[in-house]
Amino acid sequence: MSQSKIFCRNRALGYVSNEVPHVTRYIQNRKENLIVTCVGKSFHTYGFTHFTLLSVSGIHPGDITCMAADTFHIYTSCENEIFAWRRGNELVHKYKGHESNVHNLLPFGPHLLSVDDDSNVKVWDIKSEQSIVELNFSNSVFKITKMIHPATYMNKILFASEQGQMQLWNIKTLKMIYTFKGWNSAITALEQAPAVHVAAIGLANGRIILHNLEVDESIFELIQDWGLVTSITFRSDGYEIMATGSLSGHIVLWNLNTKKVESQILNAHFGAITGINCLPNEPLIISSSPDNSLKLWIFDQDDGGARLLRIREGFAKPPTFLRFHGNDGDNIVTAGEDSSLRIFSTITETFNKSLGRASYHRKSSQKKHRTVEDPLIMPYIIEFSMEKTREKEWDDIAAIHYETGVVTTWSYDKLKMGQHKLLPENFKHKHSICATCVYLTHCGNFVIIGYNNGCVERFNIQSGIHRASYGKNTAHIGTIKGVTSDNLNQIVITAGKDGLMKFWPFKPLKGPLAQLELNHPVEFLRKHDESSLIAVALQDFSIIIVDFNSKRIVRQFEGHTSVITDVSFSPDARWLVTSSRDSTIRTWDIPSSQAIDIFQVPKACISLDFSPNGEYLATVHVDYLGIFLWVNRTIFTPVSLKAINSDAPVPIVPLPGVDELEEKSEENVMDIESEMDEEYKSPEQISEELITLSSLAQSRWKNLLDLDIIKKRNKPKEPPKAPEAAPFFLPTIQSLTPKFDFSDITTSEDNNKLEMHSDFQNLTIFSKFLLSTNENNNFLPAFEKLMSMGPSGIDFEIQSLSHNPNCSVDLLFQFMKMIQYILESRKYFELAQAYLGLFLKTHGEALIDDKKLYDCLCELQNVQEKTWIELRTQLFDIQSVVAHLKKM
Repeated sequence: MSQSKIFCRNRALGYVSNEVPHVTRYIQNRKENLIVTCVGKSFHTYGFTHFTLLSVSGIHPGDITCMAADTFHIYTSCENEIFAWRRGNELVHKYKGHESNVHNLLPFGPHLLSVDDDSNVKVWDIKSEQSIVELNFSNSVFKITKMIHPATYMNKILFASEQGQMQLWNIKTLKMIYTFKGWNSAITALEQAPAVHVAAIGLANGRIILHNLEVDESIFELIQDWGLVTSITFRSDGYEIMATGSLSGHIVLWNLNTKKVESQILNAHFGAITGINCLPNEPLIISSSPDNSLKLWIFDQDDGGARLLRIREGFAKPPTFLRFHGNDGDNIVTAGEDSSLRIFSTITETFNKSLGRASYHRKSSQKKHRTVEDPLIMPYIIEFSMEKTREKEWDDIAAIHYETGVVTTWSYDKLKMGQHKLLPENFKHKHSICATCVYLTHCGNFVIIGYNNGCVERFNIQSGIHRASYGKNTAHIGTIKGVTSDNLNQIVITAGKDGLMKFWPFKPLKGPLAQLELNHPVEFLRKHDESSLIAVALQDFSIIIVDFNSKRIVRQFEGHTSVITDVSFSPDARWLVTSSRDSTIRTWDIPSSQAIDIFQVPKACISLDFSPNGEYLATVHVDYLGIFLWVNRTIFTPVSLKAINSDAPVPIVPLPGVDELEEKSEENVMDIESEMDEEYKSPEQISEELITLSSLAQSRWKNLLDLDIIKKRNKPKEPPKAPEAAPFFLPTIQSLTPKFDFSDITTSEDNNKLEMHSDFQNLTIFSKFLLSTNENNNFLPAFEKLMSMGPSGIDFEIQSLSHNPNCSVDLLFQFMKMIQYILESRKYFELAQAYLGLFLKTHGEALIDDKKLYDCLCELQNVQEKTWIELRTQLFDIQSVVAHLKKM
């Protein structure tokens, strides 16, 4: 699998449900109902008590088409395969045999029934994964849409069809028992009623029929004004209430005694009600929808209606813009095409919050309890700016909306839309004027807004009062593409479609202080808050870095082949991460002006942001409802970052949480590891002309000559005394007071030390390595053995070279040869000097007495002197250069 050098896929946030109906299951050990929702290629398991996300399943090869559950398993279908899961994320069974996509599942005791698009029914043995029964229907005659197991009907399954007919089959004998003529409309919902022999049937024309299966008679019929019936459920807590869902997002509650509408939950969801389910023996109902929400309603209203108790939701339409909030990187503020503003937590989904939907009349929308009509909903947010400095006092988020001049304010602390709608008085009746860019100053007091007519205006966010305008009539010719300010509110920087970047005094008494020609129109500006760098995206698909202190261009990056969508600095301003409509995300190294990472995603990234602590990169993409997190790999593993060749192939990386389910074999693991860059290791010796030192700590060699002094200083004043051993039975002396008899106990002074005869003494491993060098002249193993020892071990090895009278001369001779070899190889210079000093201190007299050793010592002296002169000359040269640079 191809991957990015810097960013590793982490997970997706903001997914709750889709068009696949949710399922519920009761876990006896937990004493809790669990809710399972589908989110595309995986499913989520929520606890009923607090709607806590308990587990996320593995990724399927494709989108999940239907789900079912029993006491032990969760069953999912993907294309023509069926999967059985335990504990929400442990895959235990696979069922293969269908030739077309599976769209319906029904657990039935030890068996599982499945129906595919060709209306072929298979009965599987759950444990053996074998298909034991198969039924075939013709889509033109009887296309199966739903199936249930009627209560008390042993081995019976009721099938509903698109043609409006129903058939009752005995699965054990494979015989059709009865055919129900139907109602000339497709059956879209089928549910067992609390009464035996009664089934509730929902039709595509909005009719709801309660039918007695035993006598084939309809008890009564209801009509839902909202059209097609998507789902049906019944209360089982003593109230005879039936709930039905519709495509328009409304839930209708029917009183089965009066056969009338009891109440309605209007606009329960922004999308169709795909699944509703009443919990057993509780006044609660759960609903899910393709609007990416899961809701729990409680029946405690005076009119028998239900109110919202808990909710878990994400964006109903794809997000458009995101930014990390604060300095810890725990929360992401995101705007979506559903006109909402939401907060997503990177720690746990329990902390996710919603600031609501943008509305022209906020109080009216609150009174209507999320049932605001479309004319009151504002266009979606395309960009916002926020500042944490004054978030406790007043609004701290300013947002611009699609094709409107009104800029809204929001409060992160109060989790709601603010009261101010910023718009200059002379713009109120000019509907063609739109806000194009916005910036909230670092002090949290002022909002600077750019418009498509070239004007730049400044407002006070606390009062909403207009404070200043920049330029005589307009600040630029054409649309304003970017505005920002320095942290001290001294300079306001604006950029426009005219290709100019202007620097204004914060109090616009005169014209601009300076301007910079950019040669191309600007797309947007992004400022790094802790430096003077501004990233400017141009319409020629390039990005430039401007230093607003010096007011000049300091870097330029080219490589994207389409419009730049967003730019983000790393926290230390060393990297610049950019995204484009060409579906690539590139990372640029600012000091070297080189691209160090590039990867391609399935859909173009439209907004991204680097977390303040450098841990995550958050992205949103075209047509995706989620927010995707990428981990910065350089935090936890060393990564070699090199300039990327422009002709190199671009790796395609799937988005986090949406890759395919596959078994991780050893080959796949090896492929992934081979793609990762290996850690750079410096060679032992850069050049043979240079003298190389070792990387050992100084404590391993610096004090070898003073080791005897250190041992004497650390020697205890009194030797440790061993405790006297007492006999098992202590004898006593007869007297008035009992006393123990210690006359037969011997002390440690009477023990003689065990001495070993000299004939039994053996050579050490280091001495054996030295003797072996007589034959092969390979001194590195012996020297590396010495390097692995501590100071005491080195001292012992060097002193033991003369202990064996049979080979002491050979050992001393080979040791000097080893030191001479190391000096000539120009490696480990300080170690060779330390070992040589200890060797001469210990065996100096023995070297002078023997002619062979004396001649070798003279030769070693010449080599040592030559090496030191070269090193000293290089040190003097370096010292001279450093002294010269200090004077400059």
